[in-house]
Order: sequence, then C-alpha cells, then structure tokens
Amino acid sequence: MIRFDPPLVEGRLVRRYKRFLADVRLGRDTVVAHCPNPGAMTSCAEEGGRVWLQRKPHTKIGGRGGTLVAVNTARGNQLVHDALTDGAIAELRGYDEVAREVAAGDSRLDFRLARGPRNRDRAWVEVKTATMDGGGGSAAFPDAVTTRGARHLDELRALRRRGFRAVLLFVVPRAGVTSVRTADEIDPAYGAALRRAAAAGVEVLAYAVDLSLEGLRIGKSLPTPD
Repeated sequence: MIRFDPPLVEGRLVRRYKRFLADVRLGRDTVVAHCPNPGAMTSCAEEGGRVWLQRKPHTKIGGRGGTLVAVNTARGNQLVHDALTDGAIAELRGYDEVAREVAAGDSRLDFRLARGPRNRDRAWVEVKTATMDGGGGSAAFPDAVTTRGARHLDELRALRRRGFRAVLLFVVPRAGVTSVRTADEIDPAYGAALRRAAAAGVEVLAYAVDLSLEGLRIGKSLPTPD
C-alpha cells in the first residue's frame, strides 16, 4: 500500500496549464502545484473541481462529481511493483525475479518477471494507468493519441511470438469503476493494436485501485476490453 505522508490537503482546482502546473485554491490562498500527469487528463481536470494534494511533489488526487481519481500515473507502476512482490496479482504469482524498466526491442517495458532454472521462464508486463471516465461505470484508455502505447503493444506481440509470456496490465485508480475499455473514439489505432496483440496471445489484465485520502492499494480484478 502507498500511504500519503504528509496527509493530503483539500483544495479547488483553478486551472491546469503547461502540462505540469496547476493553480489550486487552499482556503483564501492560491498555490502553484506540480501536476504529475503530463497527459490530457480528460475528465480529470475540470476547473472548480475538488482536488487533494500534498505539500511535496508527485502526489495529487482529484474529485469529479464525487469520484476520486489518482492522477499521478507513476503511482500505478509503484503499486504494481509492490503487488507483484507481495503476490497480490493472482495471474502473476510465483515469479522469483521482478525487474523494472527492461529493454525490449526498440522500447522499454515496465517489468520482466522470471523464474525456473537460470530464470529462463520469463514474462514481460507493460502497465497502463486508466484515469478517464469511459461512461457506464467504465474507465477508458488512452485519453490522448499514444503512438508509444501502440509500439509497446507491438513489442509485447513480438515477445509472445518468440514464446515468452506477454501481459498488458491496466491499473485503474478511479473510484466506482467496474470495467475497462479502449478509447477508440480518441485513438482507434491503439484499440486496433490492442486487439491484434490479444489475438496473438498477449494477455490483457485489469485491476482496480482502492483509493482513500490515506493511501492507495491494488484492489480487485476488472473485466478487460474485448
């Protein structure tokens, strides 16, 4: 579990700008906060919305219509690392080695798991954090066009063709979500790449994140895109 220390402070989002900056009103004061998510943050950055932040970099939670969303995508990888080492992701238990940021083709994938004699039994895992409201209780990914994300899927497909286990893992730090879908209305090429990868044997998993103002932890498994 990731615990928030120091505790989160509630404010109101005035505006987000220059990708990494946000003006937040705390009481009578307006402060400049570091926004740890450089993406579009579609449905997560409405002006006037409630936000919670720390008096240090790299943690921010937003609320839209009463829904908590952890917008720092780096937290997803940290949560997955802890979950892999603790055996909290049922489909990925039993590996002796968990390596981070490992080269694969022309890319770097988030995790390489290994076990068995000389660690020859390997699994490659790429993590994507889905924060966008996809409607109907779903979260959607991506919230902007991502050629890099499609390239990661191609690398996973190539690894699977070589006989390795290859996994795309969606992490969903958004309260109230019951499923994950691809945002084909934003990036149809990514959705097509995911379907090609799944047809080639790449496993697609999704896990919710249990959110509170005290911290974050990996939650339950969620249905994945078709």
